Amino acid sequence: RFLTSRRAPREQPVAPFSYGQKGGTYYFPCQRWLAIEEDDGQIVRELVPVDEAFVKKDSENDGQSLATLGLEQKAKSTTYTVKVKTGDKKNAGTDANVFITLYGSKDDTGIVSLKASKINKNKFERGKIDEFTVESVDIGDLKKIKIGHDNKGNSNGWFLEWVEIDAPSLGQCLKFPCGRWLDKSEDDGAIERIIFPAGLQTTEYIPFVPYEITVYTSNIFGAGTDADVFIVLYGSDGICTQQKSLCLNKREQRMYFERNSVNQFIVELEDVGDVIEKIRIGHKGGGLNSGWHLDHVTVRRLLPNGK
Repeated sequence: RFLTSRRAPREQPVAPFSYGQKGGTYYFPCQRWLAIEEDDGQIVRELVPVDEAFVKKDSENDGQSLATLGLEQKAKSTTYTVKVKTGDKKNAGTDANVFITLYGSKDDTGIVSLKASKINKNKFERGKIDEFTVESVDIGDLKKIKIGHDNKGNSNGWFLEWVEIDAPSLGQCLKFPCGRWLDKSEDDGAIERIIFPAGLQTTEYIPFVPYEITVYTSNIFGAGTDADVFIVLYGSDGICTQQKSLCLNKREQRMYFERNSVNQFIVELEDVGDVIEKIRIGHKGGGLNSGWHLDHVTVRRLLPNGK
């Protein structure tokens, strides 16, 4: 998920980076955090190049043109939700640094560190499920994974029950059963394993598409909110998306939707068709400062022809 804000509480995200070589200059805009405690928690990102014209236009328009490229970049990448189940055995949890590589029919993701669990602060504990986000350019159909750890820490052995990988843009959720130790003193002593998906446990559904949702909070006293803001999109023939929270956690809820702010999110949702007839947006209330004065919302998506 991409998100931007024109009133960020800290310094701005990474600026566009250019790499020059004979025959032209390649521009790789990022405008996202590489931080465990920010965004989706990733500290490594794959970037795709954009046309030089966008960068020149950006310098003339105070950075606004690159801010609109998130949707186009998202259309070229795949976001994977990775769930990892640690077994319910004595000493099954690990304090080691866990990594994963996804292998597709076209390419692989390279080694990705699983550092920021969306569910548990203390990750890879006995009997627990942790959830991570992995983002990559198109690697094709997912064929296998390699998962392991660096064997560091006081309790480094690990019993891995299974890994589940959901790719909404591909319309697939695959289960990778393991049920083995990754421990130098257990089983065969391996601390890395290559695992293939269980065909009978694969779920297929209609692929999701990326939407760019920009939320404008009004410029009046008390307009901002710290509540959990959600949105639903409605297309023709009664088709609608699931209710989607725009913030990942309470920390983001406190950062966004401030008075006179503009917050942009790139989210993957069900495809409601080429025409969006209406939206439903609101919040779940609760806590202090939950009241919100919303000015307006814009929604943009790429049509099949790329426009």
